[in-house]
Amino acid sequence: MAVVKVIEIIAESTESWEAAVQNAVTEAARTVDSLQNVYVQDFQAVLEGSKIVRYRANVKISFVVNK
Repeated sequence: MAVVKVIEIIAESTESWEAAVQNAVTEAARTVDSLQNVYVQDFQAVLEGSKIVRYRANVKISFVVNK
């Protein structure tokens, strides 16, 4: 049986929500091995007037804990 841990990350991008999710995964991969899944909990956008200037994603990333 594997032990799995879940961390929550809020990431952003000026390009897209997909890029924001990728930024979260990339940042998590810098310090955590064995990433398994990413679950996108919700999306947000920051506006300036009527234009989206930043895309945000709140994600949960799971990974196997090594013994």
